[in-house]
Amino acid sequence: VQLQASGGGLVQTGGSLRLSCAASGRTSSSFGMGWFRQAPGKEREFVAAINGSGGKTYYADSVKGRFTISRDNAKNTVYLQMSSLKPEDTAVYYCARSFYSDGSLSEGRMYGFWGQGTLVTVSS
Repeated sequence: VQLQASGGGLVQTGGSLRLSCAASGRTSSSFGMGWFRQAPGKEREFVAAINGSGGKTYYADSVKGRFTISRDNAKNTVYLQMSSLKPEDTAVYYCARSFYSDGSLSEGRMYGFWGQGTLVTVSS
């Protein structure tokens, strides 16, 4: 399974971006998908996740109400719509595929496949 994240870039505070994560290889819509991010000098942190069917979503408190995760299983693609961006959202964003359909999708240990990351920079 290969995951290709895209859509990052430079945006001003208050702006919006949509990240995409396209899966290829032995893909399946049965697995949960997540987005994590890592800012310079900080540890990787959970951002959002969606279960295999797309019926459940999970968010970090810091992005709740501003970010929306969704998936299109026909296209093997997961999206992260980010709005009202803040400078503290600046980070490399990684998508990942879980070993499971659902569960503790906020935990990195639940994921077995990771994309290469896409940089989001929010200017003040």
